[in-house]
Amino acid sequence: MAETGPTGAPGVPGRAPSITGSTRLAAVIGSPVRHSRSPSLANAAFGAAGLDWAMVAFEVAEGRAGEALLAVRALDLGGLMVTMPHKAAVIPHLDEVTPTAAALGAVNSISWVEGALVGHNTDGHGLVRSLRIDDGIEVSGFRCVVLGAGGAARAVVHALAEAGASDVAVVNRTASAAEVAAGLAGAVGRVGEAADVAPADLVVNATSVGMGAEAGSTSPLPVDPGRLGPGQVVVDLVYQPLRTPLLTVAAERGARCVDGLGMLVHQAALTIERWTGTDPDVSVMARAARS
Repeated sequence: MAETGPTGAPGVPGRAPSITGSTRLAAVIGSPVRHSRSPSLANAAFGAAGLDWAMVAFEVAEGRAGEALLAVRALDLGGLMVTMPHKAAVIPHLDEVTPTAAALGAVNSISWVEGALVGHNTDGHGLVRSLRIDDGIEVSGFRCVVLGAGGAARAVVHALAEAGASDVAVVNRTASAAEVAAGLAGAVGRVGEAADVAPADLVVNATSVGMGAEAGSTSPLPVDPGRLGPGQVVVDLVYQPLRTPLLTVAAERGARCVDGLGMLVHQAALTIERWTGTDPDVSVMARAARS
C-alpha cells in the first residue's frame, strides 16, 4: 500500500511557516506533553522544506485516546505523533497498524495511507538510522546489549535485530520482562546479564537512570563502568541532560558515546516523511532540538 501525505502551499524555506486557512495541521498527543520537543522539530522541518504545515501539542488525558482519534478524522489533521500514556491505547481506534507496531504493541506516529489511519512505531528505526547517518555506525554483525525492557528498550531490540545485529542481550532487573523484550529479536535475542556488557560492540541504555542528572552528578549508573572501554559504542537514550553520567564515564574509559537526541530527531523525521512525502532536513531538526 503506497503511503501518501498531502502538502500545502510552500512557505519560506528555513523559516517556520505562517498559519493560513490552507495550513495542514499535525499534532502530538500525550499527558504530560507541554514539554515535548516534537513541535519544534517538526515546525523546523516544515519551514526548511517550505511546506504549509504546522504542528502543535495537545494535552490528552489518559483514557481519552479514542476521542483524540475521532478528532483527527473529524478535523482531517495531517497526522499525529503519540507519546505516553497513549502508545498502546490508540491501537484499537486505528484502521491498521504496521507489523513493527503490532509486534511492539505500541504506536508513536499515525499517518493517512490511502484514506486509512495507520499506526507506526519509528522509535527503534530512529536509533538505527541515527547511528548510520549521524555517526557512520552500521550495527550489522554487532554484539549488542540493551539495558532495560520497557517500551523504548523493546523498540530498540526489535530494530537492532532487523538491522542485522548478531546478538542482542537484554539486561533487566526483572527476568520475565527481559525475556519478553529479547523475544522481539527472534533468534539473535536472549536474556543477558551484566557480564555481557564488557564484550559488547554496542551498549544502549534504555532505562531512565540518569534522567535529569546535573553536570558532575554522582547519580547511579545503569551499568558498572568497569565493563566499558575502547572499541565500544555507548548510547544513552536519555537526552535531558545530553551528557548523562553514563556517557561521561564511558567517554573517560575510551568508548564512543552517542546521546539520545539523534533517536528523537530521526524517529520524528521518519514520521514527517510519511506525512508530507518529502525528505526532512535532519540537520535543521537537530539544531531545533538542541536549542
